[in-house]
Amino acid sequence: MTDAYAGGRTLVLLRHSKAEQSEDAPDADRPLTTRGRADAEAAGAWLAKHGLLPDVVLCSTARRTRETWHGVAMGMTGSPPEGGSAGPRPDVRYEADAYEAHPEDLLALVRRVDPAARTVLLIAHNPGISLLSALLDPQRADPDGLRTTDLAVHRSAPPWADLDRGGAELTDRYTARS
Repeated sequence: MTDAYAGGRTLVLLRHSKAEQSEDAPDADRPLTTRGRADAEAAGAWLAKHGLLPDVVLCSTARRTRETWHGVAMGMTGSPPEGGSAGPRPDVRYEADAYEAHPEDLLALVRRVDPAARTVLLIAHNPGISLLSALLDPQRADPDGLRTTDLAVHRSAPPWADLDRGGAELTDRYTARS
C-alpha cells in the first residue's frame, strides 16, 4: 500500500495562550487574559496565512486550552491579509490526557490520529508541549521551550502511528504577542 502523505505530515504544537492567575479557582479552570485571546487569534491567522489548517485538533480539556483553540479557530477565518479561509472543519478532540501530560503521553495521543490526517494541531501545556518539541527534534528545539501562544511546526514522513524520537524536523516557529 502506498502512503499518500509520505514526506508531507505536519504536526503543529501550540502552548496555550496567557491565562489569568487565580488562587481561588482550580488550575484547569483558569480563563485566558485579554492578551491571551488576542494572541490566540493572531496564531490562527498565522496558521491560515501559511496554509497550516489542521485536519485534526487535539486539545487539552483545561479551560485555557479550549479558549485558545476557540481563538485560533476565529483567527483562521479572518479576512485577508490577516488570515484566510479555515477550509474544511477539523476533527476536534478534547483530550483529558493532554492536561499535565508528559511528552510521551502527548506523543501517544498523536500516534492515535487517523493516518489520513495531513496536519495535526496539538494544544497543550508546559512543560510537556515544550519537551515534546525537543523530543521530536532535539537539535532545533528552543532550549528555553515554548512560551505562551508559541507555535512549533514539525514535519514528518512516517505515519502518525510510527512517529518517534527525532522523527519530526522543526521547520518553523511563531510567537504571537499583542
